Amino acid sequence: MASDMTVVPFSERENIREDRFNQVWSEELNEVFADVAKYYDKANNVASLGLWGWFRSSFLSMIHLESGHKALDVCAGTNAVGIAMMKKQPDLTVCAIDRSSAMQKVGGKRAQQQGFEIQSTIGDVHKLPFPDESFDVVTLQFASRHLRVIEVFEEIRRVLKPGGHFYHSDMLRPRTRFMEVVHYAYLRFCLLFTSWIFNSGSAARGCKKYFVNALSAFYSADELSQLLSDLGFSDISNKTHMGGLLGFHKAMK
Repeated sequence: MASDMTVVPFSERENIREDRFNQVWSEELNEVFADVAKYYDKANNVASLGLWGWFRSSFLSMIHLESGHKALDVCAGTNAVGIAMMKKQPDLTVCAIDRSSAMQKVGGKRAQQQGFEIQSTIGDVHKLPFPDESFDVVTLQFASRHLRVIEVFEEIRRVLKPGGHFYHSDMLRPRTRFMEVVHYAYLRFCLLFTSWIFNSGSAARGCKKYFVNALSAFYSADELSQLLSDLGFSDISNKTHMGGLLGFHKAMK
């Protein structure tokens, strides 16, 4: 499917993704994240062979923060990135938005335990409940595969101040067919293994096939850069690791 999708316009590709995955996005993911919230970061560390902390620190190294900046962490999950940003710039104001109250409950406790206050909103990231030009920095990590990307990126650009920066990271569609076969086989194994060792509930176990399919229908690093450009972002750059499987993007409004 990936090779066929690359010649389809972004708007049509988003329609195809929504048609394929809308039931999971709208009806199943909340249960999945409620199930995995308590062990989400541990499971990611296991699945990444201990590299999860390096992924995060590499992403944080891209983010430029200044005193008094206001940041929005979209799909904030357990607040790992928000907390890391506040450690980097202690007088930063961080707002978090996520669809999962269970994930944010874990993240809120984690922030409080470390002495940080993160303003949490539970809501739909496709319609950000913030005024235009509210934030100096917006981050989004490891969630875009589960979103209508064009809608979310447009909303992010709307709430960014002129000159503000958007930082994005996610697993991306592999560059080659060989990498697809290898990575998807490994991903299937990881999902099976982590669901076993962490005793995942039925919701998480039932979505194992979805997580592979969602990645196969997603974008490459260069495609995401082009999409950001098409939506009006400028000064776009990307870095990839692991043969293009992991990508970081930086873009300016």
